[in-house]
Amino acid sequence: MELASSSAPCPAPSAAPMNWLARRNAGDWLFAIAVVFGLGIAYSRYGQLMDGYEIAILLLHAPLLITLGWAWRPFRLFASVVAVLALASIWLYQGELARAEQTFFLKYLISSQTAITWMSVFFFTATGAYWLGLVSRFDFAGRTGSALTWLAAVMGTTGLFVRWYESYLVPDIGHIPVSNLYEVFVFFSLVTALLYLFYEGRYNTRKLGAFVLPVISIAVIFLLWYSFTREAYQIQPLVPALQSYWMKIHVPANFIGYGGFTIAATVGIAYLLVSRGMLTDRLPEPRVLEDVMYRAVAIGFAFFTIATILGALWAAEAWGSYWSWDPKETWALIVWINYAAWLHMRLTRSLRGEILAWWAFVGLFVVTFAFVGVNMFLSGLHSYGTL
Repeated sequence: MELASSSAPCPAPSAAPMNWLARRNAGDWLFAIAVVFGLGIAYSRYGQLMDGYEIAILLLHAPLLITLGWAWRPFRLFASVVAVLALASIWLYQGELARAEQTFFLKYLISSQTAITWMSVFFFTATGAYWLGLVSRFDFAGRTGSALTWLAAVMGTTGLFVRWYESYLVPDIGHIPVSNLYEVFVFFSLVTALLYLFYEGRYNTRKLGAFVLPVISIAVIFLLWYSFTREAYQIQPLVPALQSYWMKIHVPANFIGYGGFTIAATVGIAYLLVSRGMLTDRLPEPRVLEDVMYRAVAIGFAFFTIATILGALWAAEAWGSYWSWDPKETWALIVWINYAAWLHMRLTRSLRGEILAWWAFVGLFVVTFAFVGVNMFLSGLHSYGTL
């Protein structure tokens, strides 16, 4: 006997993506067209400098940027302003690096070094604004902190793109700007800020900025110290070990992971305060804080895993072995195991709450040593990254 079903038929597997596309408005499609058009211009101007691998990366950026802009609408304005400023800087250079000291807007606004300096100023002032908003409950201060963080992200991202262009104005140097501590600290600050801004909008709270921005400011302080004492702002040729296409994806993936772990650690501090009855009327409830911690660790762990795999492939090509128990590799494994265990323990209800908050906080010190400490105190195959 055949039973009649009163339920509606299940949609075809392709129905969900089609419905998602059908919900796109004119602004979504305009952004998509702008991304494709911009990448087309980039290929037409610089395609002759790219190999097949780099062209593939360029093509992959189209769906990635479009999807990000559709899912996170503030990213559209951010990307658009960065594109305008970076292109304006490139146009002002007119192929001559010396114009950085001759042209007003390059000298004081949008050369790479000037833009990164503005980034530093905006991050410092944003930190103060967020803390003022937390202590005084003055909502305008929180909004100011958020606006300043966006400005810092715009100027820092512009600075990195312009620095990339500037490197090609120096004979035989051109490379992606993630090759030394100066450049990766800029990248780390930007990634952490953008991840925070995403969670700020998603959870509709600006109070966590008082915990996240101080860590970014510490990174900026190190950046400025390293810049002035070592003249690290100068564009240098790559050491032979870094002259590889693997660097273009391994290093960014690594620091997206570090950014996620940093967000989790700072939110963990907020969780510990709330769980002890402090700032309960100013910070989100523990359930929300725990959710932010989990999402930050999850995205950090995903990108760090990708970076570790890419690093092994790079090592096999450069040194003939996927794994050599080099200090940097060993500490990368320690970081990976630490956060894999964190995610596993979260499945155990009795081990949630303060335990995971403390774990996320202590994990930041593990990440910091893996990032900076190994370079300072240990030597190995990655010794080219020493301070």
